Amino acid sequence: MNTSATCPICASKKMYYAFSVQQSRLVECRDCGHMMLHPQPDDEELGRIYNESYWLQDGSDEERAHFTQLKQATARLYLDLIGQCLGRHGGRLLEVGSGAGDMLAAALELGYDVTGIEYSSHACVRARERLGGAGRLVCGNIDDLAERNYFDVCVMADVIEHVRDPRAFLNQVYEVLRPGGIVVVATPSLDSWSSRLMRNKWMEFKTEHLHYFNQETLHSLMFQTGLEPIAALPGRKCLSLDYIVDHFRKYRVPTVSVALEGLSAVVPASLRKAPFEVVASGITSIGVKVSKAARRKLSIIVPAYNEAATIEPVIQSVIDKQLEGLDKEIVIVESNSTDGTREIVLKYQSIPGVKVVLEDRPRGKGHAVRAGLAQATGDFLVIQDGDQEYDIEDYDVLIEPLASGRKAFILGSRHGGRTWKVRQFKGKPLTSGFLNFGHWLFKVMVNGALGLSLDDPFTMYKLFRRDCLAGLKFQANRFDFDYELLIKIVRKGYRPAEIPVNYRSRTFAEGKKVSVVRDPWTWVRAIFKFRSEKLNLLDSWRASKAPGVPESAPGAAVGAVRTSPGL
Repeated sequence: MNTSATCPICASKKMYYAFSVQQSRLVECRDCGHMMLHPQPDDEELGRIYNESYWLQDGSDEERAHFTQLKQATARLYLDLIGQCLGRHGGRLLEVGSGAGDMLAAALELGYDVTGIEYSSHACVRARERLGGAGRLVCGNIDDLAERNYFDVCVMADVIEHVRDPRAFLNQVYEVLRPGGIVVVATPSLDSWSSRLMRNKWMEFKTEHLHYFNQETLHSLMFQTGLEPIAALPGRKCLSLDYIVDHFRKYRVPTVSVALEGLSAVVPASLRKAPFEVVASGITSIGVKVSKAARRKLSIIVPAYNEAATIEPVIQSVIDKQLEGLDKEIVIVESNSTDGTREIVLKYQSIPGVKVVLEDRPRGKGHAVRAGLAQATGDFLVIQDGDQEYDIEDYDVLIEPLASGRKAFILGSRHGGRTWKVRQFKGKPLTSGFLNFGHWLFKVMVNGALGLSLDDPFTMYKLFRRDCLAGLKFQANRFDFDYELLIKIVRKGYRPAEIPVNYRSRTFAEGKKVSVVRDPWTWVRAIFKFRSEKLNLLDSWRASKAPGVPESAPGAAVGAVRTSPGL
């Protein structure tokens, strides 16, 4: 264990040696999975790497023109993503690490007012020639910019892995972006197929790459610095066989380099230069600048329908629960109960930090939760049933991985710990056995569909960061919403961590509402539908920001919303 290293994502000291990259040590955080070189190479060593040929393609004019063609085609892919987020092209665009100006030139053609920052003086000279006096080039670092809250877009392609302190770097990006500005971060990813296939022989393990992210660690850092993630997409680039062969000639991976050189020898020259799109080693994450609050907030969504016997102690327990370092808001969604639940809920409408959402009729638990999500403003969110099956004292252990930055999505597992806690109905062993068998069967189906190994994917205790929901549209109204929520967040790239919780299942006589006849068929449908349904994250996110459209809109009108100031 290397006690002198601290994880820049979650501040953990559990940084263990993994292997060496050339002469440098690579360490891995056992808490969040971030990898980095420690100690970092000194400036002299990096200076030898970052010579003129590092940024500018060597070779003939024809080869440099081919290189430029590929770079511009890749730049247009990034600009297409920006256009999806903005719904248009144009505005003030900043590129950090602008190289020879390929992205800036492509952005100029689309009407952007461009500024580039480039550390290499050689690359800056080439970029100025490319731009022909248009736009602005700053030779230096991002802290050389005087603007604050200014740029509409910031693009960083293959940059963040090179910086010594990625947290400080993203904080600087935050400062120069305007509120609501878009950031595009492209970087090699430990999640990529090439990383998984090549392991410690991965071509991205280089001395000048100081940090190695996966989606979760990159999004955690973006979230913590106020650049809230919208989506992470496979890192698409336009390459050619000649370019790939040249790359592996410079950064040799013995078997791969030899195989590519052999292939190049038999492929006609015209085909070797033909550009094609490829997803190889990276991800492209898109985020938006949001306001930073002094303290984080937890939103607690409480759906309530015919829970008169238990809703009051649940609400009071949530109000009384103290969360270290967190504010909280409680969003109670009452679905026009017939047993007096609404009257109980209305007693809390003037309590500070409580929002009461009144539905005109019951449409199912899923619909109520969606209505609550539409009103939630917290950084973290949790769904809390009103039936006392779950223990509110488990909040602390469930929230800690979110607050520390280690995880974005937590499931409170009823199967965890030393005892079996799911559905033990006193005096009704057949009912218990039938429901527990159903749990096992659907667990196998969900795990198989998503490539997971969860014990309790259907737990009500689901906690997640706000960015997990960005760009997602929900449809389910009943208990199939639990499936939809899990499947869509996982498909978006967030892997849940399970933490054991206390659980006491109530009986059907006590008010359990799941139907063993009706609901299982909706669960089967949900697994197949939501596993295969296309996620249009950027388009959906932009639509959610349109005037008059509430974020995470549940798709149906709510009777009333009554709120009080925060807790």
